[in-house]
Amino acid sequence: MIGGAAVGLGMGFVMLLVVGVYLVAGNLLGGVTSASRGLAKGAVPAAYKSLVQKWGNLCPALSPALLAAQLYQESGWNPTVVSPADARGIAQFIPSTWATHGIDGDGDGKRDIWDPDDAIPSAASYDCELAKYVKDVPGNVSDNMLAAYNAGAYRVIRAGGVPAISETRNYVQRIRSLEKSFAAPVTRIDPTRQAAGAIGFAQSKLGTPYLWGGNGTADQGGRFDCSGLTKAAYEEVGITLPRVANDQYNAGPHPSRDQLLPGDLVFFSDNLTDSRAIRHVGIYVGGGYMIDAPRTGAVIRFDPIDTPDYFGATRVTEDGAKALPTRV
Repeated sequence: MIGGAAVGLGMGFVMLLVVGVYLVAGNLLGGVTSASRGLAKGAVPAAYKSLVQKWGNLCPALSPALLAAQLYQESGWNPTVVSPADARGIAQFIPSTWATHGIDGDGDGKRDIWDPDDAIPSAASYDCELAKYVKDVPGNVSDNMLAAYNAGAYRVIRAGGVPAISETRNYVQRIRSLEKSFAAPVTRIDPTRQAAGAIGFAQSKLGTPYLWGGNGTADQGGRFDCSGLTKAAYEEVGITLPRVANDQYNAGPHPSRDQLLPGDLVFFSDNLTDSRAIRHVGIYVGGGYMIDAPRTGAVIRFDPIDTPDYFGATRVTEDGAKALPTRV
């Protein structure tokens, strides 16, 4: 009965989907994302938000959202991570670079590479120092600053801009795309053309039993968990998302509740200040409802989104998804 009722209800959402996505898309004239110097709700863990907000305004080439994107790309907000190249901590400083550019951000008399209170201010300080080095280089100063962080200021100056090094160009592009996920939008956000296809896939799975860790494979009986469903839905339209919900949150900008469109991912958490604590995700279909795979013993179904644990939403974009680190 649950599956049948859900499928029947699903047919009622099909017209909503088509009309909702494409009429709104047609009426949003020039509705591009515009990043402010503020941060999107919960995008930066609460423990680091004030640091990122303060130090992200250290110089004009930097912004809180850009600093947040860089830190997320470097470490996924993990203050204890060590890379194969021995880059350490939340800002991934190599010890030799830390020795010359690390600062005592919290004024406790120590420069600790593992302490975010020192490492985050040091990342901002180093960014702004690099921005001064490349300020006369042609092109966008923030792009050149990021390129200098990755490849060194000398290479940027010699190349007259972002050097033709694939790693460096990808680094700059990823962080500038991720920046949109961390910035608080100040204008409406464009709808995406893939939304209808993603919802169509999710609708076709209504009534399917939930499976923790499910990716919908044949050996799993075609079953999904919440993030497995959203990943598969967007994979159907050519966008590859990370496997877990709290990483999917960074796949694009974040519309407010009153700006939701069908196809947006909607997220839920017991900690509304930290996107890393997100524990559930669904696909918004309009009318205050989502399609989701809720829990063991349930089936993929429609559920309301207006619950006390509603965290926020993401409008998935191709660039945003491509920018996400493969491991955070």
